[in-house]
Amino acid sequence: MLKRLVSLFRMLCVSSLFLASTSFAATVDKTNPEVMMKQVAQQTFARLKADQAQIRQNPNLLKTIVEQELMPYVNYKYAALKVLGTNLKGADRSEVGTFINAFRDYLISAYAQVLTQYTDQQVEFAPMAKLDPNKRITSVKVTIIDAPRPNISLEFKLRKEKNGDWLAFDMVAEGISLLSSKQSEWNGEIRQKGILAVAKTLEQQAAQPIKFESKD
Repeated sequence: MLKRLVSLFRMLCVSSLFLASTSFAATVDKTNPEVMMKQVAQQTFARLKADQAQIRQNPNLLKTIVEQELMPYVNYKYAALKVLGTNLKGADRSEVGTFINAFRDYLISAYAQVLTQYTDQQVEFAPMAKLDPNKRITSVKVTIIDAPRPNISLEFKLRKEKNGDWLAFDMVAEGISLLSSKQSEWNGEIRQKGILAVAKTLEQQAAQPIKFESKD
């Protein structure tokens, strides 16, 4: 069961690379979630292919790539607040701010580590329904073709910002929300030790070097 959950988390994180972009980010249309994801998926695969030699020599380069190319398309603040959930009630604003920053660093490190699993996966996008202009939350469904292993069906959750841009904040695989799973994992520790204690743990995890591991 544990191995299954670890594999599922890897699926969720590997999928996040499709929200990244290259230095041509100005050409990406963030006002349409489906178009944005298709554009950045194509550019991201090209980037990872081109930089594989450098990445092999210095795996920590993946942190830089995630920092520069992925995070502009992730609403990590909104995601962090959703993870904190009811723990926000009465919380010190400075502690919440520390947690948000630690959560961002954690995401960068986690995504960078999983990107070591990249080999040349392909993505298929399911057609989206017409966007409702009155709704700020939508989803984009994709299938990761990762032969000879089974295909991976994923759903990206995106939120419309006040400026009209769409940013990703959650991913769902096999009915499991990444944010919900992290909330369940950290909720008890937050209640027992406090927000700052968990933030410190995330900072320590984020500081770990990136290493290549077997896909098995």
